[in-house]
Amino acid sequence: MSKIGFIGLGIMGRPMADHLLTAGHTLFIRNTGTPPQELLDKGARACRSGSEVARQADIIITMVPDTPDVEEVLFGPDGVAEGLTPGKIVVDMSSISPIATKAFARRINALGCDYLDAPVSGGDVGAKAASLTIMVGGPDAAFETVKPIFERMGKNITLVGGNGDGQTTKVANQIIVALTIEAVGEALLFASRAGADPARVRQALMGGFASSRILEVHGERMVKRNFAPGFRIALHQKDLNLALQGARSLGVSLPNTATCQELFNAAVAAGGEAWDHSGMVRVLERLACHEIGEKTTGA
Repeated sequence: MSKIGFIGLGIMGRPMADHLLTAGHTLFIRNTGTPPQELLDKGARACRSGSEVARQADIIITMVPDTPDVEEVLFGPDGVAEGLTPGKIVVDMSSISPIATKAFARRINALGCDYLDAPVSGGDVGAKAASLTIMVGGPDAAFETVKPIFERMGKNITLVGGNGDGQTTKVANQIIVALTIEAVGEALLFASRAGADPARVRQALMGGFASSRILEVHGERMVKRNFAPGFRIALHQKDLNLALQGARSLGVSLPNTATCQELFNAAVAAGGEAWDHSGMVRVLERLACHEIGEKTTGA
């Protein structure tokens, strides 16, 4: 069993850390707020700083919201870097800038340690079920060392390439997810406005070529009006910002990604920063002056 540090115990990090405890690993945890009592009850050891986590653990995992948060956790006062000794492995499972990730990796490598960027997809459902998709960038040897730990949190685990490639893959993932949420929202809105039962339309589509995980999970959220956050709009908005910034630097046009970002922007302006990202449909509904599930006389 390994000595693992885990920093960032929010919607995603908490169940991920729980799986590691259940597997018998020794866990040293750090959170911005009070450490989750359920993890402490299972034997997790609370630390007062990132450097303390790094001193105690051989593998240090970070799972925080954005690029500046990772930088602060790693290199801020009393951060992880201050507690590292050669041979340890830092694993960032946040979703952040691929460019910044490469710079962070170089700074960690200079301390004699390996760095893996390993963002995840699957939302809170995947985190709780230990079925996350994990996209990894970094050296082969470090990946092989950490892979058994990844397998406690996810199912589809791929070493994509070098440092930064995991984050690039996650940005690509978030483009696909956003565009598919938008497509599912438009389809169910169209069906509802035409007078069909959106729940039954969704059920029918699940058996055809339009079937997808987004239609299954987020389509159900749209029909049942459940926008409690699994993955907050503000975080997906951040990820699409990374995509559009990267596209600008590469000279690539991402027109539909930009449209989805504008819909997220409108959701935030309407007070939906903390909605689940399936709540994008609420902006489409406002444009149509119709809510999925409302009675209508049809077209």
